[in-house]
Amino acid sequence: MQSAATTDPHAELQALLSSRVALITVESRDETRTLALLRDAGMHARRPPGSGVFVWSATEGLTRIDRDMGGPQRHLIEPGPMLRHLRATPMAGIYILLDFHPYLSDPVHVRMLKDVVQDQAAVARTVVLVSHEITLPPELASLAARFQPSLPSANERRMIVTRVFDEWQRQHRGRAPKIDRDALARVVDNLAGLSAADAERLVRRALYDDGAITADDLRRIQAGKYELLNRNGTLDFEPDTARFADIGGLAALRRWVETRKAAFDGSAPGLDAPRGVLLLGVQGCGKSLAARAIAGIFGVPLLRFDFGALYSKWQGESEQNLRETLAAADALAPCVLWIDEIEKALSAGDGDSGSGKRLLGAFLTWLAERRSAVFIVATANDVSALPPELIRKGRFDELFFVDLPDAATRAMILGIHAHKRKVPLTTEEARQLATECADFSGAELEQAIVAALYTTHAQGTHPDAAAIAREIRATRPLAVVMAEQVAALRAWARGRTVPAD
Repeated sequence: MQSAATTDPHAELQALLSSRVALITVESRDETRTLALLRDAGMHARRPPGSGVFVWSATEGLTRIDRDMGGPQRHLIEPGPMLRHLRATPMAGIYILLDFHPYLSDPVHVRMLKDVVQDQAAVARTVVLVSHEITLPPELASLAARFQPSLPSANERRMIVTRVFDEWQRQHRGRAPKIDRDALARVVDNLAGLSAADAERLVRRALYDDGAITADDLRRIQAGKYELLNRNGTLDFEPDTARFADIGGLAALRRWVETRKAAFDGSAPGLDAPRGVLLLGVQGCGKSLAARAIAGIFGVPLLRFDFGALYSKWQGESEQNLRETLAAADALAPCVLWIDEIEKALSAGDGDSGSGKRLLGAFLTWLAERRSAVFIVATANDVSALPPELIRKGRFDELFFVDLPDAATRAMILGIHAHKRKVPLTTEEARQLATECADFSGAELEQAIVAALYTTHAQGTHPDAAAIAREIRATRPLAVVMAEQVAALRAWARGRTVPAD
């Protein structure tokens, strides 16, 4: 049973407690804020006269928190005696059990808790389970309502920042911290998705480092937020993105992204925000670099999603990992979420009838329903391995094909990598080399320059166009070695995809 959604979480919880639901689960990592919310809502809920609000933990026992009734009842530390006490007490109330989830594996505890819950008609007791993760056994699941605490609103985040500023000022004898107002507004925005405690820690760390909040602190807060949210280790945070100037070709893809920037950042509110692209193409042609460049155009961090790290041998854990990862991506928005070689993570093979298909279903649902500013860039080399339901219209805004570069693009790529490595190469030399390396990918062109550097260093000479030409002639590109597969991919893409260049 799911509690009804309302715009005010405090009012929602108060209504839930007033309705005398017997069992409520609350999943939250911010225990302090959750307890404060439960205590306040419990004291204002419509409950029978004499009701109390109690908290139990395995270290303190049972304690009343709506009024001072002395210390905790430590003789009720063990879960068994505590549940027997709840079953026997005639006192109505709200009983909050902290981190009770490990005890739900014991059938005796489950039966005792069920007895307490089912005795609601005799005594108005509401049991609230609070933990970072709660999986109820089937015999309790049908009796429970779930409450999801909201994360701090923009106004609450501003209050957190103000509280930290006031604390710093008191500790520094009234001296005001140095605040960049534009940076401060962006800091408040970037604290979205964090608990109140985590948001306060990040602001305090940024302010106490140098007594200031500037644009430099924004990147540190973004990185700190990523570390807090990426508990599964399935996301890599890459704040330093690329530019399309670092890429040869892909002009059509660049124009497509640039025309959607205003819709993505919200400066064109009348336009639907872009959802993402699927980049299909020959290996080594710049799909991964394009993902970085898209994040650079949008001016947001790049998150690389390691889909393979989701899988676990434990039943249901892979799906839980996916839910937490996607929730983290939502919380880190605005961002670009890059899924490299997606066909290896979501194969369409018939051999997997279990977690792989459930992961695919959950991922497709998230693609369709997400509302956060997360732009997906998925890359793939083998279209035959992709599930048909993934590549249909609606999952992605567009399907681009990144082909082998033409002669002009090859010359541009050679010039970029030669300049990066301080290899003297004129425009005419780059054009001449480009005629000698037909069917080379961008990665293979880069490696020709790298190999020339190795060879000339070993010979004690300087790298030049002739050294690069020798390496080109000694290389057999993938399009030649795997000619049949590359030809089949290009044939499939013709008429089905949009050329990226």
